[in-house]
Amino acid sequence: MTDLVLFWHRRDLRISDNVGLAAARQRSAKLISLFCFDPNILERDDIAPARVAYLLGCLRKLDQNYRQIGGRLILIQGNPKTLIGKVAQDLGATAVYWNQDVEPYGRERDRQIKEQLTAQNIEVQEFWDQLLHPPGEVLTGTSNNCKPYTVYTPYWKNWSRQPKAKPVATPERLEELTSAEENVLEKLGAIALPTLLDLGVSWEAPFILEPGEEAAKIQLEAFCQQGIYSYDEQRNFPFNDGTSRLSPALKFGAIGIREVWAASETVMETTRSDESRNHILSWQQELAWREFYQTVMYFFPELAAGPYRQPWDRFPWENDDSKFEAWCQGKTGFPIVDAAMRQLNETGWMHNRCRMIVASFLTKDLMINWQWGEKYFMQKLIDGDLSANNGGWQWSASSGMDPKPLRIFNPASQAKKYDPDAEYIRRWLPEIRSLDTKELVTGEISPLDCQACGYPQAIVNHNEQQRKFKQIYKALKG
Repeated sequence: MTDLVLFWHRRDLRISDNVGLAAARQRSAKLISLFCFDPNILERDDIAPARVAYLLGCLRKLDQNYRQIGGRLILIQGNPKTLIGKVAQDLGATAVYWNQDVEPYGRERDRQIKEQLTAQNIEVQEFWDQLLHPPGEVLTGTSNNCKPYTVYTPYWKNWSRQPKAKPVATPERLEELTSAEENVLEKLGAIALPTLLDLGVSWEAPFILEPGEEAAKIQLEAFCQQGIYSYDEQRNFPFNDGTSRLSPALKFGAIGIREVWAASETVMETTRSDESRNHILSWQQELAWREFYQTVMYFFPELAAGPYRQPWDRFPWENDDSKFEAWCQGKTGFPIVDAAMRQLNETGWMHNRCRMIVASFLTKDLMINWQWGEKYFMQKLIDGDLSANNGGWQWSASSGMDPKPLRIFNPASQAKKYDPDAEYIRRWLPEIRSLDTKELVTGEISPLDCQACGYPQAIVNHNEQQRKFKQIYKALKG
C-alpha cells in the first residue's frame, strides 16, 4: 500500500468540519477510517445506555457518509492500546491521524499509542478539533507569566476577543481500495456495527436529537432561524423548547464547533436588533462555558477525582442511601426536583436549569456528596461529558472554581420563577397533575393529598437544611 493514512475517530463522528480528517485527506486520497469500541470506556459503571445508543446511531450515519465518498469505516472492539498499532501495521499505513482529547484517560491512552506507533516507524499526527481555542491558547498574564484561567468571566472576555477558525473542508472523494487491500481488511478482525444487546445495554426511548451529522446540521439551522433570537429569555423555562438541544452532537462531535460558531456569527451579523444580539451573545457565552470546562479539565486533571477547593475533601457529607435513592427515582416530595429526575430517567436528558436545581438539592438539602450525583448523571445522560458534568456539579456543590461559591437554590422559588404554571411539573409527575398550581409550585402538598395521589411527602425541610449547610460552610472556611 502506498502512503495509506489511517484516521482514528473518537469523539468526532462526522466527515465535515473535522480538522484531523481534513488534514489526513490532504495528505493522501488513500484513507481508511477507524473506530474502536473501547472496553475501558464501555464497561465503566457510569456508562449511560442512552449515550451508547446515540453513539451507535452516529456510527451508522458516519459509515453511510463515508461510503458516499468512496471511503470505509472500520469498526474494531478491544483495547486501543494494543489494537491501533496492529491495525496500522497490518494495513501498511504510513501515518495515523487523530484529534486530541482533554480528558485524563484519553490523554494517557494517546500518549502510549503514540509511543508504540513511533517505535513501529509509523508517523503520528494529532490535531485539536473539539474546541475553538485549544488548551494553552487562551491564558492569563503576559507571555512570560501565563497561566490557565480558573474563573469563567475573565476567560470569556479574553476568549471572545480571539479570532475563531472557519469550518474546514469536507474530504473530497477517496481513492477506492484494491482487491489486495480489501483482503487485508478482511483479516483484520473488523466487526459489524454491534447492537445495544451486543454491548450489554438497553435503550428504547426517543432521542432528543437524532444521531448523525445531518440531523445536527438541521437542528442547528432550525435553532438559528428561530430559537436563538429569544434564547436568553426562554432558556431557563424547562417546559419550553428554548435551548439548542445540540449537546449530544457536541459531545460526540456529530457537528463541528467551527460550524456551530460560524452559524451563530452569521445570525449575529445579519440581525438588526440589539435585543436579538443579546440573545445570540448569551448562547455564544454558553459555548464558551463548554470550552472553559474542557480547558480546566486539561490543566487540572485532578478535578476528575475530587474537589477543586481543598476544604471540600473534608466536608461531612451525610450520604444517606435512602434519601439518595429517593432523589434518583424522583420521589423526594419536592415536585420540581422530582419532575426533573423523572425527565432524566425517562429520556436520558434534563433541562439545564433543572440540572442546577437537582444538583443544589442533592448537595445542599440532602447533604450528599456531589460525586454521587455526578456519577448518576453520567449513568443516565445522553450528552454526559466528563468536563461539563464535573464542572456543573462542582459549581453546584460550592467545591469548584466559582468565585462566589455559596449558592443554594430554593426549589419552590425556582419553580415559581421558571415553571410558574407548573406545566413542567405536570408533564413529568402525572400522579399529582390534578392538584392546584400553587401546591405544585411551592411543594406544600397536604399529607392527605400526598396519600391520595401516591406521592411522597417532603423528605427534608429546606429551610432547616439551608441553615445547616451554611453553618458547615462557615466552619470549613475557618
